Amino acid sequence: MEDIKPEGSSSAQEAGAAAAASEAYHGHARPTIADLDGENHFAQVARKNWLGNAKAPKVRPEVVKKELWDELESADFAYSSLLVLENLQLLEKYLWHGFDEDASNWHCLLLALMVNVKRRENLPSWDYFSSKPADFSSFFRRILSMTVDPSQPTKIRTQLLSFVIGAFQSLDSGIVRKECAPLVSISIWQNLHSDAAREQQFEKNPMLKKAWRAASKRFDAGDEALQARLRFERSWLYTLVLDFLDRLYNSTTREDIRDNLAYSERFMELLTDLQSQLPTRRYVNAFLRDLNLLPAIRLSPLYMDEENGLFRDLFNLLSHFTYFPIEDQTGKQLSKLEYDQEHYDSLAKLQRVGYAAFTEKLQLLALANYGSIGNREELEGHLRVLSDDDLIQLCVLMGLRTEYPKSSFLVQDRSFFTEALASGVEERPTFKDVVREMTVLPTERILYESTFVRNEAYNGARPLAIPKLNLQYLTMGDFLWRSFILYRCESFYGIRKDMEDVVKRVQPRGQGANTKFGGFSRMSIPISKPAIVDVAPSRVGEDHPAQVRAEVILDVSRLQYPVRREWESLRPDDVVFLLAVEGQDDVPMHNGHHDEQTAGEQLGLKTLRCAEVVQILDENGRPLREQAQLDGPPPRARQRRLILNLDAKQYKEDIDRVAQGRLDIYQRINLIVRRRGRENNFRPILDSIKRLTLSDIPAPSWLQEVFLGYGDPSSATYKRLPNRLQSIDFRDTFLDWQHLIESLPGKSIEPHESAQSSFGPPYILEFPAAEPDAVPVRPSKKRRRDQVEVAQPVHESLHVSTYKPPNTGPYPADAPKVNRVRFTPAQIEAITSGSQPGLTVVVGPPGTGKTDVATQIISNIYHNFPDQRTLLVAHSNQALNQLFQKIVALDIDERHLLRLGHGEEELETEASYSKHGRVESFLERGTYYLAEVDRLARSFGAPGAHGSTCETADYFNLVYVKPAWTQYSDVVQDPQSNVEQIIAEFPFKGYFADAPQPLLPPNASREEIVDIIQGCYRHVEKIFTELEDIRPFEILRSPRDKANYLLVKEARIIAMTSTHAAMRRQEIASLGFHYDNVIMEEAAQITEIENFIPLALQNPQNGELPLQRIVLCGDHLQNSPIIQNLAFRQYANLEQSLFLRLVRLGVPTIMLDQQGRARPSIAELYKWRYPRLDNLPNVLSTPEFTLANPGFAHEYQFIDVPDYKGKGEMEPTPHFIQNLGEAEYAVAIFMYMRLLGYPANRISILTTYAGQRALIKDVLAHRCKGNRLFGLPRLVATVDKYQGEQNDYIILSLVRTRSIGYLRDIRRLTVALSRARLGLYILGRRAVFEACFELKPAFDVLLAKPDRLALVTEELYGETQRAVIGKVEEGREAVMEGVEHLGKYVFEMTGAMVESLRGGSGSGGVNGGGSAGAVGNSNGNGIGNGEVGVEGVDEEDEDRPEKVLVKDDDMDLDMVPEEPEEVRA
Repeated sequence: MEDIKPEGSSSAQEAGAAAAASEAYHGHARPTIADLDGENHFAQVARKNWLGNAKAPKVRPEVVKKELWDELESADFAYSSLLVLENLQLLEKYLWHGFDEDASNWHCLLLALMVNVKRRENLPSWDYFSSKPADFSSFFRRILSMTVDPSQPTKIRTQLLSFVIGAFQSLDSGIVRKECAPLVSISIWQNLHSDAAREQQFEKNPMLKKAWRAASKRFDAGDEALQARLRFERSWLYTLVLDFLDRLYNSTTREDIRDNLAYSERFMELLTDLQSQLPTRRYVNAFLRDLNLLPAIRLSPLYMDEENGLFRDLFNLLSHFTYFPIEDQTGKQLSKLEYDQEHYDSLAKLQRVGYAAFTEKLQLLALANYGSIGNREELEGHLRVLSDDDLIQLCVLMGLRTEYPKSSFLVQDRSFFTEALASGVEERPTFKDVVREMTVLPTERILYESTFVRNEAYNGARPLAIPKLNLQYLTMGDFLWRSFILYRCESFYGIRKDMEDVVKRVQPRGQGANTKFGGFSRMSIPISKPAIVDVAPSRVGEDHPAQVRAEVILDVSRLQYPVRREWESLRPDDVVFLLAVEGQDDVPMHNGHHDEQTAGEQLGLKTLRCAEVVQILDENGRPLREQAQLDGPPPRARQRRLILNLDAKQYKEDIDRVAQGRLDIYQRINLIVRRRGRENNFRPILDSIKRLTLSDIPAPSWLQEVFLGYGDPSSATYKRLPNRLQSIDFRDTFLDWQHLIESLPGKSIEPHESAQSSFGPPYILEFPAAEPDAVPVRPSKKRRRDQVEVAQPVHESLHVSTYKPPNTGPYPADAPKVNRVRFTPAQIEAITSGSQPGLTVVVGPPGTGKTDVATQIISNIYHNFPDQRTLLVAHSNQALNQLFQKIVALDIDERHLLRLGHGEEELETEASYSKHGRVESFLERGTYYLAEVDRLARSFGAPGAHGSTCETADYFNLVYVKPAWTQYSDVVQDPQSNVEQIIAEFPFKGYFADAPQPLLPPNASREEIVDIIQGCYRHVEKIFTELEDIRPFEILRSPRDKANYLLVKEARIIAMTSTHAAMRRQEIASLGFHYDNVIMEEAAQITEIENFIPLALQNPQNGELPLQRIVLCGDHLQNSPIIQNLAFRQYANLEQSLFLRLVRLGVPTIMLDQQGRARPSIAELYKWRYPRLDNLPNVLSTPEFTLANPGFAHEYQFIDVPDYKGKGEMEPTPHFIQNLGEAEYAVAIFMYMRLLGYPANRISILTTYAGQRALIKDVLAHRCKGNRLFGLPRLVATVDKYQGEQNDYIILSLVRTRSIGYLRDIRRLTVALSRARLGLYILGRRAVFEACFELKPAFDVLLAKPDRLALVTEELYGETQRAVIGKVEEGREAVMEGVEHLGKYVFEMTGAMVESLRGGSGSGGVNGGGSAGAVGNSNGNGIGNGEVGVEGVDEEDEDRPEKVLVKDDDMDLDMVPEEPEEVRA
C-alpha cells in the first residue's frame, strides 16, 4: 500500500535511501512490456476480463475480490502491482464501467487505489467519473464512510485518506467540489464545545449567524434520509480528528506504532491542506482550535519520539497555517500591528479573567507585562501556583474545551491544560520573521538537513513537510512565502547535486593537510586556504561584520586554455563555493556500522561555504580585462587571484565557534567550485523573492481576488471592469472591410453616419457601454439543483468609423510599416481583449500565431496610449527574440524599444536593442539628425554651426524653423491664396530637393498639396523631437546613467526574460521604473513566482501596483516549467504556472483555433487535444503542403524499431537512457534525406532523453561530420528544449523499449508531435506505446499507416509533383525491413552518388562535391565499421584529464588555445 518501513531519522539513513527510492520511482519498478503482455497474474486477469473486449465488460464480484483484491493483499499492496493494474486500464475499462450502487466494498476500494496511483503518477484522476455523476456521488460517500469505519485496517484507511487529500486538491473539478464542500461547511461548528464558543465566532462576523441559521433550517426541513446525510457530513471531520487523537495516544505494539505513524502523517497532510486554502479553512480553523488539536499533538508520544522527524516537521507546517495572520472569513491578511494587537487582546483577557477568578494566586500574572506572559516558560511559572481544578476552571473561563468523549485516549492531565493555555497566548514569530532569518546561501549543514534529504528520497509513499502550490492561496504573503520556501529547496537541491558530483570526480584521498586529489573536474580547482584580507566593522543594529573579504590563489598553469577562460569569465556577484574535502581512507567502525554521518561526509564533503566574486586579478595583482583576440597563442598564465566576499553572517558564527575552541573551518578549505552560469543565478532570484515576501506588495486591485483564486473568475476581464474603453483605434489590424466583417461573427457592424456603407482601414471600433446589470446575478438558492440555466445570446452592434492617416513625410522611409497578417476571428478577439484594460489569457495551440497576436496587441497599445509603457516577458531568450523581430517589422519607433539581458546578442536584426546598444544607437541617430539640421540650416541660408549639439539644434528650431513655418501656415490657411502661391512660398524646398520628385505635383488639388506640405513639416518636426529625446544623452556622462535614463524615461517597450526579471527585480524597481502593461509569452512554461515577479518590477503607488493590462499567452496542454526534483514537481506542484492555475480556476480564456504550421494530416496527430482546432487556408492550398515529401511514401510514419544487435534501451548511468538501434536509424534517415537533396537546415532530430541526444550526436559525428555529402542537421535536441521551435522535417526517437517512461505525460507527446511542418518520422517500439490509454488517440492515427519505413525511388528534393494524398506508382515503393536494411540502402546510394560526382554527371541531390573518401565511414551493410561507444556522458567527457589539464611535457611551452573536442557519448 504505502510501502512503509520503519526508518531512522538520521540524515545518513535518509540520504542512503534517497538514491534507491528515486531510482525505484523513476525506472526500475515501472511495469515493463513483459509485465503487461506476459504471464503476470494481473495481465492474465486483464486479458481474460476486460482487455480486447469490444463492449464494456460486466464486473464480476468474484474477480474483484479473489483475483484482484486478495492478490493485492497477499503482496501487501505493493506499489509495483498497483502500477501494473493501472497500466492495464483497470479503472477505465473495468471498474468504473461496471460500478453501481450494488458494487462491493472491494470494488470501491480498488477504485480509490487506482485514483491514488493516477495522482501519484501525475495522470488525470477525475475525468473518467464525469460520465456518471450520480454514481460518483454514491462512490464518494462510500469512501467517506470507510474512512471512519474502525473495522477497516489502518493501512486501508491511510490509502483512503490519500484519496480524500487528492479530492480536496482538485476542487476545480465540479463533481469533486460538490462532494467536498459540505464536509467543511459551517455545519461542522455543531461540534464546537459550547454554544458560547459558537456565539463568540458569530460576534466576529454577523453574517455567520445567518449562514448558521440557514444550515439549521435545512436540517430541520429535511426528511430522514437528508438528515442522516447532513448528520454524517457535519460529524465526518470530528470523528476523524477524535480517531486521530486516539492513534496518537494509543499505539502499543511496534506494528501499531508504524501503521499509526503512517496514518497520522497523512492525516496531518489533510489538515494542512484544509488550513491552507480559504474556502476549506473558513470553518475548519476555528473547529480545530476548539479541539485543542495542536497542544494534543505536541504532547503525544508520537511527537515526543525524536526519530519521527517527518511527523514533527508536519506539525510545524500545520502550526504555521493554523496561526497564519489572516481573518478567516474575509481573507484579509493582518498587518504586523493588527497581529500584535490580536495577541495583546488574548494576553489582556488572560490577565483579566485570571485576576478575577484567582486574585491572590495570579496577582503576579495580572501585574506582569505582555512580553513576560507571552513567553511560554514564564507563563508556565505563573500557572504553577494553580491546582489542577483551578487550571481547568481557568481554561473554561478562557473559552477552551476541557471535556472530550469518555472513550478518548487523549491524556487530559495538567500538562495538557497548561499547553492549551500557553499555545493560545504565547508570542509566535510571523512567517515574515521566519523568512527574514533564512539564509539564501547554503552551508553543508543546511544542504544535509533531514528535511532536504527527505525531499530527495520522495517516492510518493509518504507525505512531505513542505508547502504545496494549490489552486488558491490565503494571501499574497502566503503565496510568496510558499514560493520562497520551495524555490530555496529546489535551488539547494541543485547545488547539492553539483557539489557531490564534483567531489566524486576529484576523488579525494587522505585526511586534513595530507588530502590529495586523484581526479579532475573542470568546475573545480584545488586551492590552499583562503586568506582573509578585510573584516569590516558591523553596521548599526547588526552584530556581524559589514563585509568579509578574502583572497584565493588559483593555480591555472595546468589548465587547458578553454577551461582557464571559463574560470577567467567569472563575473562580479557570481557565487562560488569553498569546500573542505577529505578522503575516507580510515573510516572508524562502531557496532558494525559507520558513525552517524551525512551523505556529504561519507563522500568526503566536510565543509561548504559560499562567496561572491568581487574581482579577478592576474598574477601581478592587476584587474583581468577582456583579452584582445590574438592571432597567435594567448599569453601564458600561472596564477589568477580571486577576490571574494564571504557570507558575513556565517563568518561571524564560524569565528564564534573558533573562540569556543572548535576548529577553524577556513583553515581546512582546499577546493573551490563554480557552477554554470544558467544554473548559478539562485542568489539574486532568492533575494528578490525574499524581499517581496518581506514587503506587503499587493497584486493590482482588479486582479487580487482572481490571483488568490477567490470570487468571480471573470471579474478581471475587460467586460467586467469599469474602465473598459469605449473605442479602440485598430489601425492596421484589419486588412480590409471584408476582413473586418469576417473577424466579428455574430456582431452587426454599423458604419459611422458620415461614412459610406463600406470603407477601407484604419478602423475605429466603438463598443457599447457595459449595462449596469451586466454583472451576473447570483442565482437563487431556491432554484432546483437539476435545473439548468440557459444563457441568452447577446446581440452586440459595433459602430465603425475611419480617419485619414496623417502624411508622415515625402521619403519612402517615412511611410509607416503595416501589418500583413489576416487575423482570424479568434485572434481578433484576443487582440481586442489585450488592447482593453484587464486580464487576457490567450491559449495558443501549436502553430496558431500566438506571437503575431502578442505583437499586434503591443502595436495597438503603443499607438493608442503614447504615455503608457509595456513590459514584454518570455521564458526563453529565443521566444523573446522571435517576438522582438516581429515588433521591429511593425510601425514602432526603434528608439522606444529596449531589450534587457544577455539574449540580445542572438537577435537577428541590424540594430542593437540592449541598453548600451540603444545608447549607442541614440548617439548615432543624434549624429544623423544633427547633420540633417546642418542641411536644413544651409537651405535656410542660416550662418553658424547649428548642428553641433542638440542644444544648438533646438535654438535653430526656435529662431528659424518655427517662425518660418508659422508665417507660411498663415499663407496656407488663407482662403485667398492659390495653389501656385502655396507652392512658391514653401520654405523647405531646398531641404526636400533630394526627396522623390515632383514633391508638389503641379496638377494636384489644393487639399493634396496641403497634405504633402503637412507631411513635410512632420518630417522636419520629427528631427527636432528626436533630438530633444537625445539631448539628455549629451548631458549625462556615465554610461550607466545613460542606460538607466533610457530604461526609466525613454523606452516604451521593454523586453526581458522571466529569469532576468527575477534576478534584477530590486535593481530595476529602485530606479523608479514604471510601466502600465505586461505581456507574457510562453506563460505556461514559467513557474508561478516567475509569472508574478514581472508584475512587481515597480514599487506600489497608493498601496497598489499601477498595472492596467496583463496579457498571458501560452498553452497549458504543452510542457510545464521544468523542475528537477520529483518532490517539488509532483508533491509541492512547483511546476504549476499561473497560466495553468487561472485556466483551472475557470478564468475566461481565448483559444486560437486555426493552425498554419503543419500539414493538416500531421495536425491530426495532436488535434484531439484541441477539439476546435482547424486549419488556415494556406496549409490546404500551398504547394509545399499539398505535395508529398520526395522519397517518402508517407508524410508521417511511426517506425517500429526492434532490438539492434540484441539490445533495446540501455542505461549506462542512472536516467541516462540510450537506444543505439534508434540512433542509427535516425541518422540513416537523415543521410537518406541529404542524398535526395533535402537541405540540412530544414531537418531536426529530436529525442525524449538527453542520453539519446548524446548518442545521436556521436553517431552523426561518426558518419556525417566532415562529409560534404551529409553535413549535420540543423539541431539535435531533446523534446523539452525544442518547445516553441519548429522545422520542416522532424526525425523523432522515443527511445524506450521496456516501459513508456515519462512520455506518458500527454503534454510532452503534444510537443513532440507538433514540431514538424511537412514531415514527421517517429522511431519507437510499437508494443510499448500502442497499449497506453492516455496516448491512444494519437497512436490510433499514427498506427493506421504501416510501421515499416516506406521509401519511394526515383524522386529528388524539389522535383517531385506527387500529391501527398496520391498513391505511389507500382514498383517504386521500397519498404525498409530494419535499420540494417536502410543502412545498406543508404550505403549503395552514397556509392552511386560518389561515382556520379566523379564522373561529373551528378545532378540534383546534395549541393557540393564529394570524394571517394566521403564514404569511408561506412562498410558494406551501411552501418559503421567502428563500433560507436554508448557508455559516455556529455558532462563525463568534459572532465577527462586531457580536456581539463595540459600535458606535463607541454608545461614549459606557451599554452595554445584549443576548442573543446566534439563530445562523444
